[in-house]
Amino acid sequence: MKILVTGGCGFVGANICLNLKKKHTVFSLDNLSRKSSLVNFNKIRNNKIKNYKFDIFDSKKLDKLPRFDLIIDCCAEAAVEVSRTDINKVFNTNLVGTFNLLKKTKKDKSKIIFISSSRVNSIETINKIIKDKLIKNKIKIKNKINENFDNLKPKSFYGFTKFASELMIEEFAYAFDLKYLINRCGVISGPMQFGKQDQGFVSLWVWHHYLKKNLSYIGYGGNGNQVRDVLHIDDLIRLINIQIKSFNKIYNRKFCVGGSNKSYTSLKDLTKTCEKVTGNKIKFKKIKKTSIYDIPYFITDNSYVKKTYKWTPKKNILDIVKDTYKWLIENKVALIKTQK
Repeated sequence: MKILVTGGCGFVGANICLNLKKKHTVFSLDNLSRKSSLVNFNKIRNNKIKNYKFDIFDSKKLDKLPRFDLIIDCCAEAAVEVSRTDINKVFNTNLVGTFNLLKKTKKDKSKIIFISSSRVNSIETINKIIKDKLIKNKIKIKNKINENFDNLKPKSFYGFTKFASELMIEEFAYAFDLKYLINRCGVISGPMQFGKQDQGFVSLWVWHHYLKKNLSYIGYGGNGNQVRDVLHIDDLIRLINIQIKSFNKIYNRKFCVGGSNKSYTSLKDLTKTCEKVTGNKIKFKKIKKTSIYDIPYFITDNSYVKKTYKWTPKKNILDIVKDTYKWLIENKVALIKTQK
């Protein structure tokens, strides 16, 4: 199968490219705007994966690309806080970019797998469910979030553009017989994720523990009680391989995909795990003020994706931290360059 991976030199995209290359003809599309993307570009180039270097919102260049059997859309401005400081960039990449891809899938009669986000869900509704349980450190996981959860008020430009893209994909499917799959992912982590704030909190935690650099617990009293489920990149790729094999039978569906009960953590517990793996302890500053974009709690309900594909995540939070730590050590020189 001939596959195009957008954002193919980013953390998620590069991992997907390198894995799918074993059985498919894979191409990457990435503008290489980030220093970390340049590091990953060298890896995919060494594996003879061609990268098309231009912006995904450049419809003329996109239209000139050859036909692909499948497009996996990983391209996004993913940092939630950044999404209100550079709105044009977020909308052009996350929304206009997806629109351009959909026009190409319509023209070429290609399939598409869209990597969406748990951030499409309503912050207001999550807060109503949790209320003050988290602050009192009474963490319960019975309120997991599934495909039918309220997403009318995502409350971030990033979440909005992801949700709008989902709706646009569904509309293209209805109007033009497009075949698609949408994976609403929780926090994705693992090797090839750089220890920067816009790359995800797990790699940031591991990297700072390795370097013995202090961090902050921000929001909800500054106690580090926020909870997230974390999905190892290998588990996501395993699912995507299953989805590709069964695409002719299972399509036009939306799945919540996360670490669920297998792999979730509070920031405080993540700190303990990082201390265990790295052998280092760091100090934390307490910042009580909560960002308007933060949520206290998120654990995915994987029931539907499990029922459909017999898939569940295999790796827990300790595995994720260990694998991330190993990769960070092996790539320390390149990582330091990206921090400058």
